[in-house]
Amino acid sequence: MKVVTVHLPEAYLEAIDELVRKKRYPNRAEAIRMAVRDFIRMEARLSVE
Repeated sequence: MKVVTVHLPEAYLEAIDELVRKKRYPNRAEAIRMAVRDFIRMEARLSVE
């Protein structure tokens, strides 16, 4: 994997950290990876329609 630096608003990080605390994701990086994956899938579907 490649490392990417991203600047996020504090509110986004707090929301991600809450999901990690609730055990929805093992860590911030995995939560962000899954969000990016879902975004790419959604955009790919929209571009085909």
